[in-house]
Amino acid sequence: MIHRVVGVVLAGAALLSGCAASSSSQTQPDSLSDTSWTLVAFSQAAGNAEVRPARSDQYRLSFQADGRLVAQVDCNRGSGTWQAAPAGSGSSLHLGPMAVTRMMCSPDPLGQRLPQDMEAVQSYRIVNGKLQLQLVGNAGSYIWARAQP
Repeated sequence: MIHRVVGVVLAGAALLSGCAASSSSQTQPDSLSDTSWTLVAFSQAAGNAEVRPARSDQYRLSFQADGRLVAQVDCNRGSGTWQAAPAGSGSSLHLGPMAVTRMMCSPDPLGQRLPQDMEAVQSYRIVNGKLQLQLVGNAGSYIWARAQP
């Protein structure tokens, strides 16, 4: 009798874990969880030329599985939170307030802009292996490439 109860409990646990795995994959089809990205460019919606960082390896976003966002912005470091959910053709993305160090970095057109824009991100898409973070009001988008481990 004990063996039968243990077998039923184990089977139930396996079934529930399978349901949990399938429901999490449905909520984030192109999940950002446990991914890191380096900045390629900022593209303004008005059709102006792209703005590229002086050194793309100095700009990195890491989306942690626990909802933390870790960032390198030029010579500064930052951290905040992230939460994504499906929304039409793209997925809605909310980036919480980001705490960023304020070291004096070499001049770079994106060094000051990027931290200010993080809270204005409204959605993301992954197209041809590139992450696109779209700003609210079609103010532009940040384009990121998957970081090498």
